[in-house]
Amino acid sequence: MTSTHAPTTPRRTRDRARTTGSLISLGALLATSATALAAAPATAAETLLSQGRTATASSAEGDAWKASAAFDGDLTGTRWASQWSDAQWIQVDLGSSADISRVVLNWEGAYGKAYDIQLSDNGSDWRTVKSVTAGDGGTDELAVTGKGRYVRLQGITRGTGYGYSLWEFRVYGGGSTQPEPGGAVRVSGTQGNWQLTVGGQPYTVKGVTWGPAMADAPRYMPDVKSMGVNTVRTWGTDAGTKPLLDAAAANGVKVINGFWLQPGGGPGSGGCVNYVTDSAYKSTMLTEFAKWVDTYKSHPATLMWNVGNESVLGLQNCYSGTELEAQRNAYTTFVNDVAKRIHSIDPDHPVTSTDAWTGAWPYYKRNAPDLDLYSMNAYGDMCGVREDWVEGGYTKPYIITETGPAGEWEVPDDANGVPDEPTDVQKADGYTKAWNCVTGHQGVALGATVFHYGTEHDFGGVWFNLLPDGLKRLSYYALKKAYTGSVAGDNTPPVISGMTVTPAGSAPAGGEFTVRADVRDPDGDPVTTKILLSGNYANGDKRLVDAQYRSLGNGTFAVTAPEKLGVWKVYVQAEDGRGNAGIETKSVKVVAPPVAGTNIALNRPATASSAQASYGDCPCPATNATDGNTTTRWASDWSDPQWIRVDLGSVRSFNRLQLVWDPAYARAYEVQVSDDGDTWRTIHATTTGNGDIDTIETAATARYVRLQLTARGTGWGYSLHEFGIYS
Repeated sequence: MTSTHAPTTPRRTRDRARTTGSLISLGALLATSATALAAAPATAAETLLSQGRTATASSAEGDAWKASAAFDGDLTGTRWASQWSDAQWIQVDLGSSADISRVVLNWEGAYGKAYDIQLSDNGSDWRTVKSVTAGDGGTDELAVTGKGRYVRLQGITRGTGYGYSLWEFRVYGGGSTQPEPGGAVRVSGTQGNWQLTVGGQPYTVKGVTWGPAMADAPRYMPDVKSMGVNTVRTWGTDAGTKPLLDAAAANGVKVINGFWLQPGGGPGSGGCVNYVTDSAYKSTMLTEFAKWVDTYKSHPATLMWNVGNESVLGLQNCYSGTELEAQRNAYTTFVNDVAKRIHSIDPDHPVTSTDAWTGAWPYYKRNAPDLDLYSMNAYGDMCGVREDWVEGGYTKPYIITETGPAGEWEVPDDANGVPDEPTDVQKADGYTKAWNCVTGHQGVALGATVFHYGTEHDFGGVWFNLLPDGLKRLSYYALKKAYTGSVAGDNTPPVISGMTVTPAGSAPAGGEFTVRADVRDPDGDPVTTKILLSGNYANGDKRLVDAQYRSLGNGTFAVTAPEKLGVWKVYVQAEDGRGNAGIETKSVKVVAPPVAGTNIALNRPATASSAQASYGDCPCPATNATDGNTTTRWASDWSDPQWIRVDLGSVRSFNRLQLVWDPAYARAYEVQVSDDGDTWRTIHATTTGNGDIDTIETAATARYVRLQLTARGTGWGYSLHEFGIYS
């Protein structure tokens, strides 16, 4: 959702509301009862203990898939595969007792959904040190604590109809993945030559914004670490943040702890506050923030504090003119008050504040001198941040707190009038470009937390998430390459190109349209392709639902169009069975299916029992249902019964009707005809209407045609876009 008001100064890097529940700041405040992982000083480096060791299993599909294949160091050529039942296990004898710190499982397509990692001193008596209940395949990197000679994976529930299958089962020990507690975090240096240091050592923020629930941090943090990420960013901090901080510390990752202020995260998000007069709100927030700073100031994962998110820009959706200027000055002055309070409690961690518009920086420069650095959310205009910093003559460095591919608010519309979503390749390039822009501003840009380490598999999740539904995208590997320098040896996602939808602008509701895409897997993996739909632009539903489709071969599919009119998103999702997916999307405009014959109701007089005069897009008179325009509608009062009728001008013969319903449809109605407008006879009746499009085959001869509407399908009234009568 974009703002209806233009920014009052030239450059805007972002102006939108978040697209899924977990992306809003309050999602970062989810409470959790997960057991925290304790941070500890680092010891010696880890050692791979399991490779080449003696392994056994409960079963194997054959000699080619025996247990030893999971411990031979070959990640792509050999694997263990069990029989096709749940209670299976595989174990390794390390030869002697060892301290175990980490287990890495590289699943083949047949993965474990639920399983335990167990240790034993004698191979008979086992103790569980890690339980996984929602495995999704790919690579599971598990931090564990314990000592034993034998390590076992005890399968509980399979994730597929096959057995369990591992390319590799690696056990590490003799060290710790946990970081040093570190020391003070400082922004040091001189104008244009700054750096961030942790414990006196240089630190460049290589980060992601955090999407999963805080309680799931122990599950996801090893994967985050494997990408070369050293920092995650949140939008809110409270008691529920501790599992995230603990898991981050256990994996050597730092956290930018966010504090939320209204309005933030997009236009008017979270309500409007009067920063000039509302002393109570400011006092409450100051007290709340101080509480959590005091709580987490000594936590080894804390990197810095981030006060507010996009509020300087967002205030334009609450105020205008001179009042807007007063509010922006008051807001940034309050941010400075928060920064001073934080520094008084915690002098060892910097304070920053995020906006989505470089036009916010003059306000911070003028009113918030106690900030240690600035922060910016920037997407398609990422490199423009450097230009604006230079032109503004600023005297503080910055970090980028959100960036990635071009957003919905930045791309041109397609032929159907909706934002043209970048391809997977373009999105991956967006992350590469963004990181190059950050590293290109040496001595000023101190790093970035890119958007978004999220798992939602919906409209916004496919646009922005690195792993929707746990499936790793090209963007995931582009970011890993940016942070680590290489993805050599990684199995990467299928690449989709040349996606087309035909006809893109006139798919008949309930009929079929054609989707074609070329799918190539760079690793030669067998690929499974599916088609999904989103009604985000048609009915506001951001979910992805399975389409009804049939394969025509050669990457071509015949897809059944929804019955709901409007513009839909069509997704081709190609999965390689290795935890990766390519996803491409195009729009399709669903229109009323053509009806043979002439619409004799077109522009004829229509009357109704009632009509909405001023609700939403109304007035909505009865004549809107016969004007041939599916963007207008007739809407009745919110009660039963109602009716709408058309005067054909003379007695006419017809053989079918087409009703194009608005979401406020009729569950039960009759089609009635009359020669004089007084005496009516019923030619069709239903009690199972479901809205969208009703095409009714019924022959009659009459001057008047009436819909007698007796039971609504919703809590609203009845509403028709079109009432067509065909001869």
